[in-house]
Amino acid sequence: MTTATANKVKAPKKGFKLDRQMIPTLAAVVIFILMMAMGQAMFGTYLRLGFISDLFIDHAYLIILAVAMTLPILTGGIDLSVGAIVAITAVVGMKLINAGMPAIVAMIVMLLLGAVFGLLAGALIEEFNMQPFIATLSTMFLARGIASMISTDSLTFPEGNNFDFIAEKIKLIDQPKAAHDLSINLGVIIALVVVVFGYILLHHTRTGRTIYAIGGSRSSAELMGLPVKRTQYVIYLTSATLAALASIVYMANIGSAKNTVGVGWELDAIASVVIGGTIITGGFGYVLGSVLGALVRSVLDPLATSFGVPAEWTTIVIGLMILIFVVLQRAVMAVGDKK
Repeated sequence: MTTATANKVKAPKKGFKLDRQMIPTLAAVVIFILMMAMGQAMFGTYLRLGFISDLFIDHAYLIILAVAMTLPILTGGIDLSVGAIVAITAVVGMKLINAGMPAIVAMIVMLLLGAVFGLLAGALIEEFNMQPFIATLSTMFLARGIASMISTDSLTFPEGNNFDFIAEKIKLIDQPKAAHDLSINLGVIIALVVVVFGYILLHHTRTGRTIYAIGGSRSSAELMGLPVKRTQYVIYLTSATLAALASIVYMANIGSAKNTVGVGWELDAIASVVIGGTIITGGFGYVLGSVLGALVRSVLDPLATSFGVPAEWTTIVIGLMILIFVVLQRAVMAVGDKK
């Protein structure tokens, strides 16, 4: 056999093959880059270290909520109660602190309270066979109502007993001008730890594999002998506890709490997850994609403010983005089914 003939029979080299399900996530990457580039080109501040620092510090709570919302959506479920859990834990925590309870102890109580609502949602779903939408809608109204009964006033931290240490800035790069400083705080570190936790949970544990399996087909997951019921409890327990953690981070930044805090945050979290590429019917998605979606959502507010766009228009843009990404997901899945 000649060398030329031998070359012809060699197997062709495999090139890079893009997973079609990754297309929505890649679209989110492109949108984020375009938004940052537009802001920088028009206003010259969006690539400054100070802007990036503020982006993460001000929206660390949203990153936490996006990770929390990823878990139920991966199973084809949803958690509508995260915003209300932020409210009730914030009000209860602030009341306890003003009553003299140490801030650290109040944080623990807030996390436990969030866990109780998560267990309640899990019980409604698994023991009473409720749809996640209805179960978490119930806990949402319950939490929001109790928060309103406890207090409708704007509560603030007492002197010397607060969460200030979470909000205190840590300068990583100190420049002569404050706008060029790169800073983080403990809230950002907490958010990053939550992201790492979510990644490990989903990709390196049996619980994570079960979550993806439930999203593919719950009946098939049960036939495979996977602990579906226990995993559902873990999902909603974790989601609600992370919502309470987001409440702590947010309270530390603003220094106050009210029963109306967190209104609509469940929609921001859902938007972050969907924009980040997680399939709304479950079975496919990434925590890092949800973080990216949260950053897209976070950049939208200062960008709209810079252009002088009214707040209601921002809401419309978010709605349109969710619609576009859901349609894109459907289109990608439809193309795959035809092959």
